[in-house]
Amino acid sequence: MTVLSSRPAQPVDPGLVSIALEIAGRLANDASDVIMATAGRGARPDDEASPFDWVTDTDRTLERHTRRVLTAEFPDIPVFCENVDEDIASDAEFRWVVDPVDGTANYVAGVPWCAYSLALVDRWGPVVGVVADPYRAQIYAAARGRGMRANGTPVKLGDQAVSSIVCTEMTRTGPWPGMGEFISRAAVAGTGVRVLGSKALAVAQVALGHAAAAVLHSYHEWDVAGAVALAVESGAAVLDRRGEDDPLPLDGLLVAMPEVAEEVLGWWQSSTTR
Repeated sequence: MTVLSSRPAQPVDPGLVSIALEIAGRLANDASDVIMATAGRGARPDDEASPFDWVTDTDRTLERHTRRVLTAEFPDIPVFCENVDEDIASDAEFRWVVDPVDGTANYVAGVPWCAYSLALVDRWGPVVGVVADPYRAQIYAAARGRGMRANGTPVKLGDQAVSSIVCTEMTRTGPWPGMGEFISRAAVAGTGVRVLGSKALAVAQVALGHAAAAVLHSYHEWDVAGAVALAVESGAAVLDRRGEDDPLPLDGLLVAMPEVAEEVLGWWQSSTTR
């Protein structure tokens, strides 16, 4: 059975979307330049916390730059960021969410797999999303109803062969409950599971057709909102852990090529209920 989206299309002022997409793309380009100029060059975390909690000077620099630009261009839209301890709940019609460096441990080590993620979100999910993939010199961008592009080239699922790769990520404390069983079930089906260290890029791989699915047990909105925008606009299924169609699940996320969404969901659900 193929999973199809049932989410209604919620229109947004085209002028706002165009400006937001332009500004977000500019910020993504700026972030890509900064990350490539500094990755793996002696950056160190502030303290001895888990690598999953590392915050670097680059995080702070990109956060400040993002806030400064967005506040100037969109003074009525709040900005929420990974590195600020604040409640993301807001009565505002829109909100920006940003993760300056998604995959900080990789960034610090110079492992070529990290991203900058930015999204404009409303009550129905992502309106605009950008993900900068610095090491591959790619900017992925999407806007509601306008499709997804990679460096300006349209991307749409459907023509690609279904990948034999599924992405997932650890939690802050290690493997998520049932992760080993999930990997075993995938292997039996001839599918390899990869843990690469960036939630945004894990979801983006599905939107690009490189991975069949991405399963995330835990995350924050800023980790995934930009990439979920890409996935929705490329035609991927976006489901919560119960298998319900959701434009931005916050309690378990499955992003998958529609042809395999039900199968991967079955692996996930059966693994976590044993």
